Amino acid sequence: MFSQDDDSQQRVALIVVFALVALVVSSVMGVGIYKSRPAHDRASMASSSAVAAMPGAAMPQTPGTNSVNTASAAQAVSDAASVRVENGVVKFYFASGKADLAAGAGDALQGVIKEVKTGRKLVISGFHDATGNAGKNAELARQRALAVRDALKAAGVTEQQIDLKKPQQMMASGSNAEARRVEVALQ
Repeated sequence: MFSQDDDSQQRVALIVVFALVALVVSSVMGVGIYKSRPAHDRASMASSSAVAAMPGAAMPQTPGTNSVNTASAAQAVSDAASVRVENGVVKFYFASGKADLAAGAGDALQGVIKEVKTGRKLVISGFHDATGNAGKNAELARQRALAVRDALKAAGVTEQQIDLKKPQQMMASGSNAEARRVEVALQ
């Protein structure tokens, strides 16, 4: 009679141990999968249900034109690549983890390219957010700035007319999508 009680207690203890092991393994796997995603993807997953993306492309403007763009912040929240011209500054927004220019990039650059032909220089500034690996973010911001530079060179702007600034990290003063941008301004 004592041996049957011991067997049932061992089974219960064994089931509890296996359940705990399964719980620990599944927790570790879940955390590993979550952590393996880029930080900006995790952040966009958390905010994607609260924010609606607003499609649209920028209309080219000449430098000095004072445009008030109320949809600019909403557009920047979108994870899609886009381009905007605001107060003569061309702003390229990039999708998470990408360095591909948005459609219409060449059209948006036409205003600043006209000014470069009069002898002015262009300043290209890249930005990135503070989430994830800072080194990888800075390198991606550099790749994005180089993509914009290459588009300008393809449009006839010489290397001497372009000043590339070191990528800057944006602190918590805006959305991560707003931080994933490159700006082209006249100097």
